[in-house]
Amino acid sequence: MRDYDFDTEPTAADLAAIESEQPLIDAELTWLDAEITLLAAIERGRVNEMDTRRVRRAEHAVIRETFAHVARLTRSPRPRLAA
Repeated sequence: MRDYDFDTEPTAADLAAIESEQPLIDAELTWLDAEITLLAAIERGRVNEMDTRRVRRAEHAVIRETFAHVARLTRSPRPRLAA
């Protein structure tokens, strides 16, 4: 792990990495929100099918975005065609 100087602004590479990961972060936040809503419904004793579907959809979105993020990270540059 590298040491980080918190007094400096993020570099363009840092911002690009955050931007690349943002869809995954958003999906994880949606999943967290769905889980919190489900837990609150359980506490109230009023869990319905929509709550559980919302959690499942959010879980699937996180899985999709994880695969997409890994694909973006491992994508090799396209070879240039010779003229």
